[in-house]
Amino acid sequence: MRPYFGVFLFLSSGFVATLGQISTTSPPPVPCASKSNSSCAECLQDTKCLWCEPKQQCLDYPVKNILPPRSVCPLSDARWSVCWVNFQTVLITLGALSGLLILALLVCCMCCCCRRHRRRQRVSDDDDDLRAEQQTRARNARQKERRMEMQLRHDKIRQKYGLTQDNPYSRMDEKK
Repeated sequence: MRPYFGVFLFLSSGFVATLGQISTTSPPPVPCASKSNSSCAECLQDTKCLWCEPKQQCLDYPVKNILPPRSVCPLSDARWSVCWVNFQTVLITLGALSGLLILALLVCCMCCCCRRHRRRQRVSDDDDDLRAEQQTRARNARQKERRMEMQLRHDKIRQKYGLTQDNPYSRMDEKK
């Protein structure tokens, strides 16, 4: 029962802390246009703002569009999030990095697939080798068994006709 009580206290304290944060009032957001006469760094402290370099204006980011339209500010002059890189460079860099990431993922997937295929091939080759070895052993065992049976038949025939000898190197004529 104790572990559950600790979990309950942990969760309830997080819930109370969240309620405490919600109940506090925050100051109303400052519109981006009011920061137009300041610097780029001051404008971009708020992520909702966009700095247009040639106009030296701080604008609200046009959230209806993914990219700010040329009428607001050209991409090569727009700054968002950081002042030292223009929006166009950020987009090109992100596009290139995304392409490289996708390419790397494809290469990894291909390597994994090839490795898995090779592993399966190796296992099937090992299975083939094992089967061949078992077949060879079975064939040798059957051959040995047939030789033994043939030897027994020949010995019975020799015994029947009295051709068995103690010394296999002695001549047959000597026995009579």
